[in-house]
Amino acid sequence: MCDARRVTSEPVPPVEPGPRADVAALARVVARQRAELERLRDQAATSALLERATGALMASTGCSPDAARGELLRGAKTGNRTLLEECWLALGALLPAERTAAGAGPPPAAARWDPPLAATGDLADVLGRVGRALVRVRSPQELAGCLLEHLAPEVGADAVMLYERLPGGGLELLGHAGIEQTLATQWHHVPPVSGVAPLDALRSGEPRWLEDPAADRERYQLIGDPPERWPSRAWLPVPAGDTAGAALGVLRRQSGPFETRERELLRAVARLCAGRLRAFDAPPESHDDAVTRSVQTVLDALPGAAILLTPLRTASGEVEDYRIDAATPGAVDVFGRTGRDMVGRHILESYPSVAGEPLWHGYLDALTTGAVFESEPFAYQDITDAVPVTGTYSVRAAPLGDGLLVSWLRHDPAELQEQRLSDVQRLGNLGWANWNLVTDEIAWSAQAFAVLGRDRARGPVPLEALPGLALSEDAPALRHAITELTGRARPFDVPFRIQGPLGVRHLRMVAEAVTDPDGTLAEVHGFVQDVSAQRSVELALAESERAMLLQRGVLQAERALAMRLQHALLPLPSKPVLLAGLRVEVAYLPAQSGVHVGGDWFSAIELPEDAALFVVGDVAGHGVGAVATMAQLRFTAKGMVSTGSSLTGALARLNQLLLQSRDARSTATMVLARYDHTSRVLSWTQAGHPPPLLVRDGEIRYLDRPRGMLLGASTSPVYESAEIRLEPGDRLLLYTDGLVERPGEGIDAGLARMAEAVLPHECGADGSLEALLAAMLPGERRDDVCVLDIRMPLKEE
Repeated sequence: MCDARRVTSEPVPPVEPGPRADVAALARVVARQRAELERLRDQAATSALLERATGALMASTGCSPDAARGELLRGAKTGNRTLLEECWLALGALLPAERTAAGAGPPPAAARWDPPLAATGDLADVLGRVGRALVRVRSPQELAGCLLEHLAPEVGADAVMLYERLPGGGLELLGHAGIEQTLATQWHHVPPVSGVAPLDALRSGEPRWLEDPAADRERYQLIGDPPERWPSRAWLPVPAGDTAGAALGVLRRQSGPFETRERELLRAVARLCAGRLRAFDAPPESHDDAVTRSVQTVLDALPGAAILLTPLRTASGEVEDYRIDAATPGAVDVFGRTGRDMVGRHILESYPSVAGEPLWHGYLDALTTGAVFESEPFAYQDITDAVPVTGTYSVRAAPLGDGLLVSWLRHDPAELQEQRLSDVQRLGNLGWANWNLVTDEIAWSAQAFAVLGRDRARGPVPLEALPGLALSEDAPALRHAITELTGRARPFDVPFRIQGPLGVRHLRMVAEAVTDPDGTLAEVHGFVQDVSAQRSVELALAESERAMLLQRGVLQAERALAMRLQHALLPLPSKPVLLAGLRVEVAYLPAQSGVHVGGDWFSAIELPEDAALFVVGDVAGHGVGAVATMAQLRFTAKGMVSTGSSLTGALARLNQLLLQSRDARSTATMVLARYDHTSRVLSWTQAGHPPPLLVRDGEIRYLDRPRGMLLGASTSPVYESAEIRLEPGDRLLLYTDGLVERPGEGIDAGLARMAEAVLPHECGADGSLEALLAAMLPGERRDDVCVLDIRMPLKEE
């Protein structure tokens, strides 16, 4: 790199000889040494944290070390934060949002940085170590072993399993550690069935903490032989965009729940795994791309103007042009294009005036001889949009690999520099201020007067009078900060409000002190910024958050109440039951979106005289209202048929009940069937419900529906009934529309799909209903599903 060149137009005032000049010179030397010492301290504090954040970012995104460092540098620059702050935020982002919220948002630039709550203590250290270790693994199997090695001392892990979600909805074991190969082979493929914890975690997008073996055994099919060897286990979804594509399992021999710290660490480690799993499938990066990416990462961290030029050669090897492949963020060309806007452009296309000039020949000499080229200051002139542009530059070109690293310095007049400073203050809505406490001179920029709402004709105010501009509630805090600054040379960053012509405005002031060699306060300089717009956005976001939390609480309370009502009103049998000589199996699956609890229901009861009643119904809507309506219809239907009412008469009375209910707009569909064991005749009627499906001797058909309108739609509906005689081996399915309906698809397509799905599972074995449900419901359920599977045995039981 060449020596830094600075051009300034500010005159340097002459220094009078004598003791006073010596003291002033000493003061400047001490100030420079203090600044250098502070810089070295910041560099030491940043180095260790940068290594941890780089490792964590590499593992979570699957990128290279150079790309990870570049991302941290870009994030710091974009967010107007220091690199130290960006590293803490990168580590904190891996941990749960409910804790990082306590430390979210960058601190003021001049304030000492306090890391977010979730990034304090040893969690950040652990994540840094795990992230750096994961970068070295080359397969999912190695990934599982690496995780076990690091999680064993941290959370007591004894085994680790990694599952990948298959397109069909099942799981495939990617890697494992701490379990036998026999067990891994047994659990290598998991079909898309219910009662499997990793599948449940993937479907819900939330971890499943299995900490009570007795209760977990009732809900899930546990891995292991015997399952008690791991009394506590956790299954966490590994994010992949908006969904989870893999599940991480951590199994422990110790009993008891996972502690809060352990849960936070496991959530963060699951996020780290996402990047490594993506990296295994990523195509290898070419050497040229890797070099360019590395150079861009370095340039992102450099000040000034510099670009990487790649020569474009003809078939004979002559250089015909150069392409800009990387640039520093601060690079600006004569047309005003900045850093990344220049990348990808060709030199002769963008700056045709350099062709044949000494600069062009200097580039060629640097490529040919390998010597650094440094130009004398020269004027570049061009025309854009019929407007002439010009600038005076000094250029340096050094060979780098097969290309050139070019840096330049623009020699601008002082007026342009002043205009740029003024533009920065205006666009940032901030102004600088300076108080010389030795000479009592005060200097404010024009924008400082505008921000503080003070007439320039009245002049600036002394430092101690500054609190008088703030509202009375904010003045004490500002006064205390100024006292600490003038008394103990403590810098401050204080928000306060002022009363403006259009109302209250929110300001932020940052100031620091300059002292003489003997410690005497000599000068105070700083800036004041109008942050009213930002404050308004923060307040609006806070209000929106409160409203969302309130609505979420209402929905959760309604869901909990509806679920308790449904469990109380609609108990599910744990195994198939025998009713009037028929084997009956029941399934009920709630929706997986929305309030989750709806109005689907069933009844399967024995009646006097060796008969049975079968009902499947569906109330429109979800939530407490749908559950309440379901309960009315269910118990009323059972009561009427049990006391001798005909099936059609029962439907007519249920229709009248809905029309006279408090919510007159409520509707429902229903199938009502009565089976007589003596005659083996099933009488049935329906109200706007899909037809039952009959399987007989390997043939499948839907029963012809008798007339019947959905309940609650008309004051004078007509309901008819039909009969069918069941034969040994017959299978009859009553179901709700959630089993066959799909968004954007007609009901006939769903019925045809169900008919195709029934036959492969028509073998008479236990569990065939579960297999049918798995085939019909491979993805997320948008509606409730209720099914009655009625079978006539081949022989009397």
